[in-house]
Amino acid sequence: MKKSTMKKISAGVSGVVVSTMLLAGCSSATSSSSTNSKSSTAKTSSNQSSSAPRVNIMVGGLEKIIYMPFMLAQELGYYKEAGVNVSLIEESAGQDAEVALLAGQVDGAGGFYDHTLDLASKGKSVEAVITMADVPGETLLVSNKLKDKVKSVSDLKGLKIGVTGLGSSTNMLATYNVVKGGGKESDYTPLPVGAGATLIAAMQNDKIDAAVTSEPTATMLENKNLAFPLVDMNHKDASNKALGGGYASTSLYMQSSYVNSHKDAVQKLVNAYVKTLKWMSTHTPEEIAAKMPTDYYAGDKDLYIQALKGQLPMFTTDGKMPTGVPENVQKILASFKPGVKNIDVKKTYTNEFVNKAN
Repeated sequence: MKKSTMKKISAGVSGVVVSTMLLAGCSSATSSSSTNSKSSTAKTSSNQSSSAPRVNIMVGGLEKIIYMPFMLAQELGYYKEAGVNVSLIEESAGQDAEVALLAGQVDGAGGFYDHTLDLASKGKSVEAVITMADVPGETLLVSNKLKDKVKSVSDLKGLKIGVTGLGSSTNMLATYNVVKGGGKESDYTPLPVGAGATLIAAMQNDKIDAAVTSEPTATMLENKNLAFPLVDMNHKDASNKALGGGYASTSLYMQSSYVNSHKDAVQKLVNAYVKTLKWMSTHTPEEIAAKMPTDYYAGDKDLYIQALKGQLPMFTTDGKMPTGVPENVQKILASFKPGVKNIDVKKTYTNEFVNKAN
């Protein structure tokens, strides 16, 4: 795996620890430091419980609204209440979380459900234990400089499209839209630019012509008059039209071997997330934003709340995988990944734990 800087946040009954570490220097999923790690301040709770299960989860961008439940569960104290110690490790793209999961460096990955299908096509047994959203929460935006040239997905061929990382869900959604427009995977250039400031800089400096990104980055691009939305995969009705149905996105996925051997820990995690989803469904965007770390606002709380208002409907209230949605994700991926076509989708997710949590 490439060398990359990560932020690790330990939460739950053991309190909170924030540290920066290099994944290449970690010997296992439970490592909190290495010879390459940088020093940082730590805040530890006095009511530790060594008997509570410990789980390390890597998330492809904790500051992204699509992944809000992972940090919000910590801020609401639901990990602690459920009796589980959780270390949240941040990376810029879901692909990094996928690689770390398979390497055994983390126990779970916070990312899109489509990774489970992609991995299944490569012979890996991975399953989503909770589905937190049933639309991608992403938008395909095109540089305003190309407004007269790009009118539909059929005009995406030949463009440089920014994605969080190669092999990421944004990469897969970019490819699908190019294919839907009559092209093929090789007809565009995906460039890994992350999200937030790095993606915005890439657009400003003409490094990319378009991008598939989530909130609050999408709103920031529009507000800065840098790009316009071409494909809305953020709002349910528009997303279902663009993708031909639902698209399970935000999920916690784990190796099936881990799920089968750590059912108690998985159940406690799912309990915390279901409670978080229900809390989100009964509170205003302003109340939710007030619970999140202030640095997630990127200096503009009003814009963050504006973006949050648009994205809240994407989240499920019970964490269950909606009927028919896995099959639609499979159909979309199979349009450019033939190996996905014969996957048994029932092995890529489970409602066992959310059924008990509701």
